[in-house]
Amino acid sequence: MNLCDYEEYDYRGAFWVGRDYENAVERIALRKLLPASGGRLVEIGAGFGRLADLYTGYRQVILLDPARSQLREAQERWLGDSRFCYVVGDIYGLPLSTSGFDVVLTVRVLHHLADLPAAFQELHRILRPQGRYILEYANKRNLKEIIRYLAGRSRKEPFSPQPAEYGPSTFNFHPSYIEEGLREAGFVAERTLAVSSFRLAFLKRLFPLSWLARLDGLLQSPTAALKLAPSIFLLARAQKEKEGSGGIFRCPSCGKEDLQELTASLLCRGCGHSWPVEEGIYDFGGG
Repeated sequence: MNLCDYEEYDYRGAFWVGRDYENAVERIALRKLLPASGGRLVEIGAGFGRLADLYTGYRQVILLDPARSQLREAQERWLGDSRFCYVVGDIYGLPLSTSGFDVVLTVRVLHHLADLPAAFQELHRILRPQGRYILEYANKRNLKEIIRYLAGRSRKEPFSPQPAEYGPSTFNFHPSYIEEGLREAGFVAERTLAVSSFRLAFLKRLFPLSWLARLDGLLQSPTAALKLAPSIFLLARAQKEKEGSGGIFRCPSCGKEDLQELTASLLCRGCGHSWPVEEGIYDFGGG
């Protein structure tokens, strides 16, 4: 299944310039949902490691992304920190062990996924019992889209539960669709935050970033039940009983977790497939 291709794209320089407000309020939300310290954490779609400084209290951090170039940039930022592990992989077939992780995060990832239920199943698989899943999704039922639709300026109907496709591999989701998908995958939602409520160009021009970010942070919890913000953050727990083996990797070809680390590769003892390790990046990309 195709994923959005960020290989060799200057995601940090081209996309995030001018988005200081979004970066600030997303960090505020994550600090509310993410414990400051813990065991093993994995961020799926970590890109260039924009949020990695929030994970420095964790014993082991896996930054996973389908784009090798993004992980190389993340690696340059955290060179020398042995707690970080860099993995090329696919969310639909994660090369990660079953029940092996305390925390999983997906921020600015779900809007690129055409098969969200399949992704939720994989994320549930890798979490330990009661493990935390912190996710962000683009909300199709946000206030701006509702106003545009009612004013006849948009044909995108914001109230139906089905995903709305805004471009190639770009989807916005209704809150009920996300919540039902999580339940079916075995998650229980615990907390929701409404984020980026002031994501409007004229507001950014009129008011200092610090004012907008502070006000957004104050309103994230009180306005969460309305679900009118363009970005929704959610904390869910994995309901399951079986603990994992304690390892990190799982062969995406055969599903076995018996992988031997060699000098420049990981060898699956189950199917014999060899996965390269190039300059500290574990490559399960298959291409």
